[in-house]
Parts: sequence; C-alpha cells; structure tokens
Amino acid sequence: MAHVFWDDAGVTRGDGIFETLLIRSGEPMNLDKHVARFRRSAEALDLPDPGVDHWIRATRQAVEDYYRERGEAEGERSEAKCVWTMTRGRESTGVPTAWLTVRPIDETIVRQRETGVKALSSPRGYTIAHGENEVPWLNVGAKSLNYTASMAALRWAKSRGADEVIYVDSADGRVLEATTSSVIVVRKDKKLRTPAPGPDIVAGTTQRAIFEHADALGYRCKAKDLYLEDLFAAESVWLVSAVRQAVRVTELDGRPLAATPEGEREFRALVCAALD
Repeated sequence: MAHVFWDDAGVTRGDGIFETLLIRSGEPMNLDKHVARFRRSAEALDLPDPGVDHWIRATRQAVEDYYRERGEAEGERSEAKCVWTMTRGRESTGVPTAWLTVRPIDETIVRQRETGVKALSSPRGYTIAHGENEVPWLNVGAKSLNYTASMAALRWAKSRGADEVIYVDSADGRVLEATTSSVIVVRKDKKLRTPAPGPDIVAGTTQRAIFEHADALGYRCKAKDLYLEDLFAAESVWLVSAVRQAVRVTELDGRPLAATPEGEREFRALVCAALD
C-alpha cells in the first residue's frame, strides 16, 4: 500500500517539486519538455537529479493501469492528468521520496476550456529582485510544491466572483503569469506575445510548445514585457497549461476582453495541433 511518512518534507514544509502532464489517447503530451523542466526544478531546489527513464516507464505503466481499471480500451480513452512528485524526503533519512498519480481531469477545467474564465489582477505579494539585489535562494521559476499563496489567491478571486488571478509585478506593473498557467496575448497580424521570462515566472511547457508550432506556421511569436493595458488592447488573452490547454480570459478586473469567434477557433486549433 502506498503511503507518505508524517515527517516527509513534502508534508511538513512543502519542500519538493512536481510536474503535471496531460494524457491524451493514452499518451503523455509534451513529454520531453516536462522532463526537462522537472530536472531544472530539481536543480533549482538543490534536489538530486530525478532522472528520466524510470519516470517515463512508471508513467506508461500507471496510465495503462488507470485505463484498465476504468475499462477504457484504446481508441476510447478519455483525457487524464498525470502528476509527478518528488520531495526532499523524510527528516530522519534525507532520502528523497517520489511518486506519481493518474487521475481524471476536473469537470471545472473541461468547462472552462469552452466558457473561459473571469480574472482579477493582483500583485503576488512579493517581488523577486534582479541584478545586484537578487536573492539567490528564492527561485519562483521552479515547480515547487509550495502552492499555498496561489491557492489563497484563487480563493480570494472566487470570493469576488472571478475564477483566476493574473499576477502583476508590484514594482513596475508587468504582467507575470496566472496562478497555475502562462499568459499568451494574441495580437493582430498573427502576433503572439507572452511575458518575458525571469526568476518570477515559471517557464511554461505548453506556452513553449505553442510558440514553436506557431513559429513554423508563420506566426510572429515573442516573449516581452507586457502590462495590463496590453491585455485590454489584445485581440484575445489566454491562459495555457498542460491540463487546461487553452482557456480564454473573458473578463479582467470587471472589464470584458474582446475576442471574435473566428479568432477563438483559430487559436484553439493552433493549440490542439501544437500539443498533438
């Protein structure tokens, strides 16, 4: 029987990393990029390299077990999500703990793919210093288990009738990311923009896959500093992540955000093709 000890650092301190993969037609999507980010997260938190092959083998075995238990044969398999977790381990041993799970996708996420989300903008509550004032041990760019602040932000948004929070830098107002998603802005003439990467933004595997595919199709994709006025002026604004895929922001801070049916269909098709 699987279990986690009470003195595991993931339980007592949220000291560990995770990675979430979309399972489509029984296959993990964007696998290479997830593996690379998982290893970068481990390095950033001074954890041992989690390796590659055994995670992939375990994922495929867990996925097969999941669909077998659900009675879903090939060609009939619904989407699912797989979460890899690795912690610093028990206080008494210091040996890392690792596990993975495969679960259905929450119905709320499936619905939001179609209906979009209302979002509020807010500072994260702290700013990661750059240059001379950089704090070397504070690295938001890793996929850490410590999601307390993000979950609190979501509860705050829901208490005010919204679904999501888009973080902005309290120092200069730059758009950063959403609580669990990357931000992509669609502009005229096939231009896609996302906030410039930095220590206060988790590198998005889905965002990267979309940009790579879009570049090949002639889109002009760029990571650059974005501000709230850029979101209000855009043709459409999207939150993208492995399981969410692409969810349109329909309202920001109480103001509707524009989008055309044709533009929505085009971007959704782009995302679907990028993740296949």
